[in-house]
Amino acid sequence: MKEKLKIGLLGLGVVGSGVPEILIAHQEKIRQVTGMDIVVEKAFVRDIEAKRALGDAFNIQLTTSINDILDDPEISIVVELMGKIEPAKTYISQALEKGKHVVTANKDLLAQHGGELVALAQKTHCDLYYEASVAGGIPILRTIANSLAADDITNVLGIVNGTTNYMLTKMVNDAKTYEDALKEAQALGFAESDPTNDVDGIDAAYKMVILSQFAFGMNISMEQVSVKGIRGLALEDVAMAKQLGYEIKLIGASQKTGESIHVEVSPMFVPKKHPLASVSNEYNAVFIESSGVGESMYYGPGAGAKPTATSVVSDLITIAKNIRLKTTGHMFNAYRHETLLTSDEEIFSKYYLSLEVPDEKGQFLKLAEIMNQADVSFDQVVQQKSEGDTARVIVITHRTSKKKLDAALEKIKKSTAFTLLNTMKVLGD
Repeated sequence: MKEKLKIGLLGLGVVGSGVPEILIAHQEKIRQVTGMDIVVEKAFVRDIEAKRALGDAFNIQLTTSINDILDDPEISIVVELMGKIEPAKTYISQALEKGKHVVTANKDLLAQHGGELVALAQKTHCDLYYEASVAGGIPILRTIANSLAADDITNVLGIVNGTTNYMLTKMVNDAKTYEDALKEAQALGFAESDPTNDVDGIDAAYKMVILSQFAFGMNISMEQVSVKGIRGLALEDVAMAKQLGYEIKLIGASQKTGESIHVEVSPMFVPKKHPLASVSNEYNAVFIESSGVGESMYYGPGAGAKPTATSVVSDLITIAKNIRLKTTGHMFNAYRHETLLTSDEEIFSKYYLSLEVPDEKGQFLKLAEIMNQADVSFDQVVQQKSEGDTARVIVITHRTSKKKLDAALEKIKKSTAFTLLNTMKVLGD
């Protein structure tokens, strides 16, 4: 009889229920790869009656006491799929302290307290894996940590939030307003009733913190990430992007300049020829530039029960193999580098600006003078007639530093003649 590796599951929701389903469906393959039968022994739930049918279907003991899992000597791995910071952080810490290996998909927790949990796992010689925390079913963390370990990564660009990508697809293809696109995303279950983390870029920022750790070995805090979401994005900007040959995407970017990096999340103008421009609806993609491979992109579903649960099970298989080989206790990502942030003088890009200006002679000259004083020049200018006595002016700058761009924006904001409607980075031009 094959050895049984028993799992304690924290949470039996959409993803949690997918884990035993995959373990059972792929039992023979997993047995051959690991030499073990991996089974979910117990699940910690809030309401046993509400989950009883799932428990019976998968032969899982249900409990409302976390200690039934933490104090069970036969349970070797705890899988945390509850979400949020607490009590997940406490439970994971307790599991590691008791010598249990941990798998989690909790991006919020890892982005904010990952360093602390990794250190605890090292101290207790336990495995801590979290492939499912970024881009759902795309094995991007393992790819960076293993397949690209010999390469020098210079740039990581990600569409890593399915909710906003779905909304932007609807705004571009169907000319839906931000408000209508959000309502549709909520109706389909892609967006929560409170969409703040998605539409304000926070969810994507969590994932970029983790991706930056893997790609560059640097521990970036959320306070060191420049974050801007798509809340209130005007349909006029979406239409203008299309007219000029771009798609607007919420992009997470982590770029290396010398030995430093700059990490940001913001809506960007993506040239239609760029691979990320074709990523639509709720799908995710991570585009990597490196000195060895060059350009590569990893694409797939960023959420959902089976894709995310598949990543969780891949972590379980890795731990099972480590247990078999007696090699547990190694870090998922062992690469470490001093955290250095790129200064605004060294961050270069083209930028898109949309402004409302009085529809009268001499206003464009005033704008040109402001930009010239900040040493920012025009690449493209489009003027659109607005209602009443104002006009809408669109500017795409030549490549300039973030410092110079910010100086120009500050002057525009102080001017009584102009109203700055929006500004976005232009990717890759």
